[in-house]
Amino acid sequence: MAPIPTPPAEPQDSPEGYVGLDAPRAERLARERGWSAVRSLPPGAIITMEYRVGRLNFEVRDGTVARAWKG
Repeated sequence: MAPIPTPPAEPQDSPEGYVGLDAPRAERLARERGWSAVRSLPPGAIITMEYRVGRLNFEVRDGTVARAWKG
């Protein structure tokens, strides 16, 4: 039987620290801090709800991060 893969650890980073930043800067900073996927979404976007380790989501209003969460 094949071993169960171990997902990589998430960066030790708080999503709340991105709120208020302009979206391009927040995306760049998140990648520099080790997030493997960064997803910027408009308010009310319909998205899949599966949790992905290493992904950081941004809700962007008028070019600014209004909300950020893992997964």
